[in-house]
Amino acid sequence: MHPSSSSWIKIRSRVAVAALALATVAAGATALLAPAPPASAEATAQTAAAALPNGFRSVGYMPSWSGEVNAIQYSKLTHINYAFALPNSNGTLQGIENTSKLSSLVSQGHNNGVKVSLAIGGWNDGNDSAFEALAGNSGSRTTFVNSVMSIINQYNLDGIDIDWEYPDPGTSGNNYTALMQQLSNALHGSGKLLTAAVVSEGDTANGVQPAVFGYVDWLNIMAYDGGSPHANYDWSIAAANFWKNRGLPKAKTVLGVPFYSRPGYLTYSQIVALNPNNANVDCVNANGAQQCYNGIPTIKRKTQWAVANAGGIMNWELSQDTTGSTSLVSAIFDAAGGTGTPPTGGKTGPIKGIAGKCVDVASANSANGTAVQLWTCNGSSAQTWTVGSDNTIRALGKCMDVTAAGTANGTKVQLYDCNGTGAQTWQAQSNGTLRNPASGRCLDATGPSSADGTRLQIWDCFGGSNQVWSLPA
Repeated sequence: MHPSSSSWIKIRSRVAVAALALATVAAGATALLAPAPPASAEATAQTAAAALPNGFRSVGYMPSWSGEVNAIQYSKLTHINYAFALPNSNGTLQGIENTSKLSSLVSQGHNNGVKVSLAIGGWNDGNDSAFEALAGNSGSRTTFVNSVMSIINQYNLDGIDIDWEYPDPGTSGNNYTALMQQLSNALHGSGKLLTAAVVSEGDTANGVQPAVFGYVDWLNIMAYDGGSPHANYDWSIAAANFWKNRGLPKAKTVLGVPFYSRPGYLTYSQIVALNPNNANVDCVNANGAQQCYNGIPTIKRKTQWAVANAGGIMNWELSQDTTGSTSLVSAIFDAAGGTGTPPTGGKTGPIKGIAGKCVDVASANSANGTAVQLWTCNGSSAQTWTVGSDNTIRALGKCMDVTAAGTANGTKVQLYDCNGTGAQTWQAQSNGTLRNPASGRCLDATGPSSADGTRLQIWDCFGGSNQVWSLPA
């Protein structure tokens, strides 16, 4: 269950009561139950997304009603979903809460190579009538898709996470499939992501038909709010395997983990504030009852399973985490084999070439093999490059790369996973050229042309206007 802001008000009130009760459980706990301190400047000044192996994803939800954008550990995440927008039954979207927070999240996320999507739906007190109505009408489905594309363009988002809780088996499931197919066509046609949050297991899960697996980039499996104790390892892994056994590909299986307890809905940060040792267990006695959650050992164990058997880990939600050595986001990153923020020269911004045009990732698409081209400067994340002290040039969390490590004149330049090879090494020369030492050739605008969409390639260095580049200051 992902509570929407309206339903979370009730949960937050329980959390507040729980916090007061916790203060009476342990001596001196009143001071410890204060909110976690903000992240250090180091944690908020990262310049790249998590460097995780084999495309492994670390996905976190950030609610509109809780948490600080500046406290997010961007260097240990790959994707963030902003929760929530709510649909209307006619396919339009209700106003998004805290739009300034969303804009800041997108800006900081993109500056750090993290993709930001908008989650639509949530638990909403179990009321999914708007989704049921819009999905069941072809005109409303089209309106919804158009509304989604409009909001993506308005906020420069990377995708949409559909959090319909829950389409039922039968007619509702058929309508969900039709909706997801239409969304997939529109979003993927624009180089955007389509994901969905789904129930952990059981008959309700059959409302998500296997056809949907082909329409999404991945599914976020809400493997919490169940099991005894809450979200225990065996129950959670069984939930992921339930979906895989239905045909969900390994790479599209993203296992969700909770950053809160049941039954009391205490946040992980509150539990650790009571006693730092609580970070290393899964259940504690507090508020007159046993509270169960996932401590660091279980989070790491789940992550290790996911590295071998799934496509990533998702958490609900980021504002409930701690900072420092007890952070669960850090535990996921460490267990997934994260290598930290790659070295940079601290220079991030546009790279300008002939006629003042900018080096651009086509359609802001971060898929391997996406063309690197010239385009009119627009300040987007597709034109925001980090020039590293390791001689890489990075955007959207990936590296500028010579296709297939080619060395011949005319070999095209693309975006690709950073891999430390010579195909991704660029040295700035005194005459303004960018030389690829592995080939001995320079970054070159084909033609020479300054037209939008001109592909970049490597070519013999001669210092012409189509080989001179202005790097971020």
